[in-house]
Amino acid sequence: MGDTLGIAYTSFKKKEVKATMPVDERTVQPFGVLHGGASVALAETLASIGAWLNLDRDDRTAVGIEINANHIRPVKKGTHVHATATAIQRGRNIHVWETNIWTPSDKLVCVSRCTLAIVGKS
Repeated sequence: MGDTLGIAYTSFKKKEVKATMPVDERTVQPFGVLHGGASVALAETLASIGAWLNLDRDDRTAVGIEINANHIRPVKKGTHVHATATAIQRGRNIHVWETNIWTPSDKLVCVSRCTLAIVGKS
């Protein structure tokens, strides 16, 4: 999904993952502003990658089990957003990550919290 939405990763750390995403025909709703679902997809993608970076075994993976998002302001088509996902809790079986999404001028667009389960690969 990240490729489809044009997500470009800018930083990978165990406690923080950053990326940008265009606000274009792939990510807007019919009124020409950033689709809330695109913001949620960006947030869960970064949280999932962040959790995966913390796994110490190849037979485990991270899967989202809950996500919420507060959409603060619209972003018009023709620009981009940047996002930072930060670890709140990195447990053995559960991770919680918060993602903030901003405009290029650093105005808050969306705040999201994602809970991930650390499970065995099937």
